[in-house]
Amino acid sequence: MSTEFHLSPDTVAATAARPERVQGAPVNPPVTLSSTYVSMGAPDGSMLYARWDTESWHPAERLIARLESSPLPALLHASGMAAVANALHLAPAGSPVVVPRHAYHASLLLARDRARREGGEVREVDIADTEAVVEALTSEGAEAGMVWIESPTNPMLEIADVPAIVEAAHAVGALVGVDNTFATPLGQRPLEWGADIVVHSATKYLSGHSDVVLGAVVTSREDLREALREERTESGGVAGPFEAWLLLRGMRTLALRMERIWANAAELAARLAAHPLVAEVCHPSLPSHAQHERAARLMDCFGGVATVRPVGGVAAAEDLGRHTRIWLPATSLGGVESSFERRRRFPSEAPTVPEDLLRMSVGIEDVEDLWRDLDAALRAVHA
Repeated sequence: MSTEFHLSPDTVAATAARPERVQGAPVNPPVTLSSTYVSMGAPDGSMLYARWDTESWHPAERLIARLESSPLPALLHASGMAAVANALHLAPAGSPVVVPRHAYHASLLLARDRARREGGEVREVDIADTEAVVEALTSEGAEAGMVWIESPTNPMLEIADVPAIVEAAHAVGALVGVDNTFATPLGQRPLEWGADIVVHSATKYLSGHSDVVLGAVVTSREDLREALREERTESGGVAGPFEAWLLLRGMRTLALRMERIWANAAELAARLAAHPLVAEVCHPSLPSHAQHERAARLMDCFGGVATVRPVGGVAAAEDLGRHTRIWLPATSLGGVESSFERRRRFPSEAPTVPEDLLRMSVGIEDVEDLWRDLDAALRAVHA
């Protein structure tokens, strides 16, 4: 006789969405490398064509849903931005959309482009200022159709009061979408706070090895999921079967990777805060972070991304990558390797992001090795 009991997210990541446990069954789901399926007569709900559906998506979609506390399978997309685009598409045409001023720059560009094409408006706010967000919902007499949240924001690491924003948004009939890439579902689960849509750039922590480009959207609402599924099918922003399999394999070690990453990030942030060649460091674990108490209250972790502004300004920030041996100067984040980049090297980055700010994605390497490498590089810049 089996006894039902609650499983921790760590166990879910390692065990869920495996094939049925029968004699001779594989432990891992197979990959179906087929673009089309045998089909005769009127469609009967079975597989037809891999742009519409393929069994290779299903295990990863079910696992993401379990981790995000959704009863409905997630929807894999070809990239994180494909997932963001599909989620933003749910906002009523022409309606204002409230977004963080420091959201991922590609998401901001997409929201602005939507406003130009559909006649809507983008209301950029400090997402950590809950009063400002609430005010933006109804500013100029027009109620917003959607609030888009990043928490922590990319790259400034601001923390939103997601439950309060959800309540205020729903009071005026606005949808709430949350990009949960930085926190991961092990750090926070916005659907449990009432958010309508959660998006992941699965390229980052979920896959975790810098070898996949994928996105995912998950919702607990049947109507929204059907709209998202239809748009994914029609636009063609679908995931490849092998990429979906790699994502699932990466998620099996999500808990182990995030445990090390979070511990490393907090330790390095504390050391960097006292480093004589660091002008400023930001990480939600630090008491100096403006929303430290909010992060401690709402989140199960402080995240694996920190920001650093080295003494010496832009020149020092640009030069640091020439002196590190372990830390990689590279864009993207969330892999097992530690990396960093100066975000303002992108012309589309928000002008309020400091020119010398380095976004640091902490990996799973030995923390002492990471510290020695970073300390030596900071000193070499000024040698």
